[in-house]
Amino acid sequence: MPSRSPVTYVALLRGINVGGNNVIPMSALAKTFERMGLDSVKTYIASGNVLFRTAGGEPRAIEASIERALSKAHAYDARVVLRSHAEMARHVKDLPRAWKRPDPKMRYNVLFLRHEIDSESIIDGLAPKPDIEQISYRPGVLYWSAHSSDLARTSMVKLSSRAIYKHVTVRNLNTTRKILELMDAMT
Repeated sequence: MPSRSPVTYVALLRGINVGGNNVIPMSALAKTFERMGLDSVKTYIASGNVLFRTAGGEPRAIEASIERALSKAHAYDARVVLRSHAEMARHVKDLPRAWKRPDPKMRYNVLFLRHEIDSESIIDGLAPKPDIEQISYRPGVLYWSAHSSDLARTSMVKLSSRAIYKHVTVRNLNTTRKILELMDAMT
C-alpha cells in the first residue's frame, strides 16, 4: 500500500482566548497537536490558528480527533474548522473582487463554515441588510463586509445568538491571507 504525501492543514479553533474565556496559550495548543503525532506544528496569533502537516486520515476524522484531544487537554468543548492548503488557497482566490484592494473604512470577515451547515441557504437565516452589508457564499465560507460606521447595524451583530454560531469561526481578511501565506511556506 503506497504511503500518502503529507498534507498541510490549518485548524481554525473557535471560542478560545476571546473575552477572557477558554484562555489557552499557543504553546500549550501546539503541544497538544504534537502529542497527537501531527508534524510541523505552528500557531498563528492567539485566536486559535494551528497549522500542521499529516499524511494520515480523512479530514473529518482528523477534525474530530483534534476536537477530542483539545477538549480533554484544555477542559472546554472544542470546535474546530479544518481546512487543507488547497481549500485555503481556493478561499483566498475566491475573495470578492472588491476585497482585492481593501478600503480601510471597511471591515472584511471570512466566516469559515463547518460541514454541517455548509450551504448557501444559511445566508437567508442570517437576514443580511443589503443596504449596509455585503455577504456572499462559496463552498466552505461566507465572505462578509460592511463599512466600519455601520457595524452596529449589521446582521453580524446578532450572529452569536443564532443557532449556526457554534458551527462558524470568523477570521478577518488579513488573518485569512496570512494563514495561507504560512501554509504556502510549509508546503
